[in-house]
Amino acid sequence: MQIWDTAGQERFRTITQTYYKGAMGIIMTYAINDRNSFNNINNWMKQIKEHALDHVCSLLVGNKKDVKDRVVDESEGKQLADSYNIPFMETSAKEGTNIQECFQNIGKDIADKILANDKVMDVFKKSNNKLQPNVPSNQNPGDPAASGGCRC
Repeated sequence: MQIWDTAGQERFRTITQTYYKGAMGIIMTYAINDRNSFNNINNWMKQIKEHALDHVCSLLVGNKKDVKDRVVDESEGKQLADSYNIPFMETSAKEGTNIQECFQNIGKDIADKILANDKVMDVFKKSNNKLQPNVPSNQNPGDPAASGGCRC
């Protein structure tokens, strides 16, 4: 897996739009103690629908399950995921809760989709062959120092 963490930052929007085109899986994460990050999921879903392939697997994740100042109820996250017909789970990056399961779930969904339809893999291959991200030489989105650190 190649994993990009843009932390929802505006400066990486053009990069994420480019990567949507070749993505086989997208994990959208919000902080359960940040209503704005939860509300932004609708914008991310719109971006995915506009720029990603029809066959992309998505997962909605509510992070910071360990915090006491929750403002987004688990049922709200589940309801939003259900409205988009995508899986949902809550995690804690701090405690390591459900992190491995999160990546295993999206990986399994991708593998299942490929196994169920050989044409899906052909679509991803064609899309990835055209992928030419424009990453400035002094900026590496995968580098926590470049992106302002992990927003866990």
